[in-house]
This record gives sequence, C-alpha cells and structure tokens, in this order.
Amino acid sequence: MAQLLPAQEAAKIYHTNYVRNARAIGVLWAVFTICFSIIMVVIFIQPYWIGDSINTPQAGYFGLFSYCIGNALTSELICKGSALDFASIPSGAFKTAMFFVGISMFLVVGSMLSFSLFFFCNSATVYKVCAWMQLAAAAGLMIGCLIYPDGWDSPEVKRNRQDSLLPEDFKIQTKEDESG
Repeated sequence: MAQLLPAQEAAKIYHTNYVRNARAIGVLWAVFTICFSIIMVVIFIQPYWIGDSINTPQAGYFGLFSYCIGNALTSELICKGSALDFASIPSGAFKTAMFFVGISMFLVVGSMLSFSLFFFCNSATVYKVCAWMQLAAAAGLMIGCLIYPDGWDSPEVKRNRQDSLLPEDFKIQTKEDESG
C-alpha cells in the first residue's frame, strides 16, 4: 500500500498548485480585459452601427453620436455629430444609447486600470472590484444596444432606409401610422 503524505506536506502542495492556477487565471483575465477594452473603445468611436446598402435610397451610415449622409449629386458624404455636442445627435434614443455605451466603455477601461491595484491591495479585493465593474459595463452595453434601435425613426435615418425590402412584420411603425 502507498504511504500517504503527512497533512502539512499535502496542504503545501495543494496550496502551491492553487496559487499557480490563480495567477494563470488572473493573467488570462487581464489579457481578455485588455482585448475587451480595445473592442469597447472601437465600438464607441466607430460610426458604422447601421449603414447603407445597394438598395437604400442614398448613401450614409449612423453611429452612436456621428452620422454621415451621402449627397447624390457630388457622391460625397456629409458628416455631422460629436460626442460633446448633444444637439447634433439625431435622436434621443441615440443620445441615451451613447450615454450607456460610453459609461460601459469607461467602466471597462477603469477595470483594466484597476489591475494595477494588485501592487497595493489584496488580490481577492481587486478581482471583486474588477468583476463588479465588468458586470456593470456589460449591463450598460446591453441597455445601450437595446435602446439604440428606437432611434431608427428619426428623420435622418428614415431618409436612408428602404422599408419596401423588409417583410411586413419587420416594418417600423411610426406614431403617425398608428393614429391614421
């Protein structure tokens, strides 16, 4: 029969394996957080959330806070909108979505920066802070993505879409259609 290790030696071996695995998971989490931060910044900045296709009446695309609409005569895009100028955003839904996605982006970037707290705080505390920040960021991103389509009935977007290509049950009904 094989002789078992004394309890203290076994505990030391298990503890060493646990610490090694915990560090590996922490490094993996940090790498994924950096990738997620890059993706969130790109999502927030890029203006191609919805755009034109071959069948749309005119060229153009819309992001969270900026949009470009094509000029049929000159074939150039006229771009408007800024994250700092709320009046230039075409829809209240786009403004709200920009707020939630922006908060989400700042939370993820803050979570990435929070990994530097490993030098000052207990690792369990840092993991909990980062986890809650990333959970709140995911909720903000989800809310922003759910609110964004409500802005599709703004006049700027209406000029750029082709409803006749959609099936009847996918058409966007406006308030004028419901009352009339």
